[in-house]
Amino acid sequence: MKIIKSDLHAIAVKPSQYPQDDLPEIAFAGRSNVGKSSFINSMINRKNLARTSGKPGKTRTINFYIINDEFRFVDLPGYGYAQVSKAEQKKWGDIIDKYLTNRENLREIILIVDMRHEPTAQDLMMYEWIKAFGFTGIVLATKADKISKGSWQKNLKVIRQKLDIKDASLVIPYSSENKTNKDEIWSILSGKLV
Repeated sequence: MKIIKSDLHAIAVKPSQYPQDDLPEIAFAGRSNVGKSSFINSMINRKNLARTSGKPGKTRTINFYIINDEFRFVDLPGYGYAQVSKAEQKKWGDIIDKYLTNRENLREIILIVDMRHEPTAQDLMMYEWIKAFGFTGIVLATKADKISKGSWQKNLKVIRQKLDIKDASLVIPYSSENKTNKDEIWSILSGKLV
C-alpha cells in the first residue's frame, strides 16, 4: 500500500469523542510496551506519529490515525501494566470495551504480542474476546529482530499454543526496525478494508 498521508485524527476516552464518519477502522490491542506505536509508525512510514515511550502504560486513550483520508488505524490503550492502580486499569478496560462493543466502523482487531515472551493471561482473554466477536484472530508477534531467526519457530509455537491457535498463518512475525513481513501485513489489512 502506498501511504500518501497520515495524521492523528482524534484522541478519545468515550464514544462522543470518536470520529463521526463511516471510514473503516483496524484496531490494535496489546499489553503495554509490546510495540503497538512502533508498529503503526513503521507501517505508515512515519517516525513519531504514534507516540512511543520508554515508559510502559503511556497510551491511556484511544488514538485514531487517519491514513490517505480513506481509513484509520486505532491504537487502543495498552493493558497489563503492573505499576498502574487497579482503578486505572479498570478505567482503561472500560475505554477499550466501549470502543470494541459499539464501534460500527471496526473491520478488524489485531492482537500484538512481543515475540520474545509467552503471551499472558490478559493476552489470552483479549484474544478470546476478539474471536468471540467474530474477528479473524490475527496476531502480530513484534520485536522479531530482537531474537535470532533460528528461534522464531520455537517462539511462534509458544504463542500459538498459549493462545490456542490452530492456523499457523494467523501468527505473523514483525519487526518495526527492519520491516519484516510489512508487505504481507499490508496485503492482509487491505483485504479487511474493502
